[in-house]
Amino acid sequence: MVATDCLFCKIAAKEIPSNIVYETETVVAFPDINPVAPVHLLIIPKQHIANIGADGAADVLKDIGLAVKALAEQYQLEDGYRLVTNCGVAAGQSIQHLHFHLIGGRTLTWPPG
Repeated sequence: MVATDCLFCKIAAKEIPSNIVYETETVVAFPDINPVAPVHLLIIPKQHIANIGADGAADVLKDIGLAVKALAEQYQLEDGYRLVTNCGVAAGQSIQHLHFHLIGGRTLTWPPG
């Protein structure tokens, strides 16, 4: 299912141009437009799923995990990286489509914010 008003659905459907760096039948990844590190990618399911707690999220987590593994290798993040997903507006989720931030390429601090 694609939500017609969802930015990430439109990117996944290639209705909005993006620099897609990874793609399978179920997920795509592309650079974040406001990177916080040298590597800052968004990994999203092609199917519209609101967040990690929504129906269908569990069905794509393996594919997202495989994307993370492939992208960490591709971007040489063997020293470490952070994988983040926000669930809901109060947690900072600004686009209501499940997405993971893969962040790396520098030393990351804790807490993040």
